[in-house]
Amino acid sequence: MESVLHIIHTIVSGAASIGCLVLELFGVAILIFNGVKAFIHYIDNNPETSVNLGEGIAMGLEFLLAGEVLNTVNASQLSDLYLLGGLVLLRGLMTLEIHWELKHEKEEMKK
Repeated sequence: MESVLHIIHTIVSGAASIGCLVLELFGVAILIFNGVKAFIHYIDNNPETSVNLGEGIAMGLEFLLAGEVLNTVNASQLSDLYLLGGLVLLRGLMTLEIHWELKHEKEEMKK
């Protein structure tokens, strides 16, 4: 029975590690893509550049946040959970701040 639990733990831990890596890669790719796209829009003097960049940053942060949440599966010590909790809190607050700024910026653009 103990060997079966060890095998299941190994599978779940490996899947969580791979999933975390994939989600973080997606988040980084989204940030890079939206940064390049925003730079091109900035050169073209597009008035919606900051809104588009903010939405891209928020989406990238959400993928990075999902990766950190998934990484909690592999936390083996309480200090690891504190570190992950701090990262999740910071990224979550950054995402909320960006969404708040985007909301106000969109309202200003409508006026």
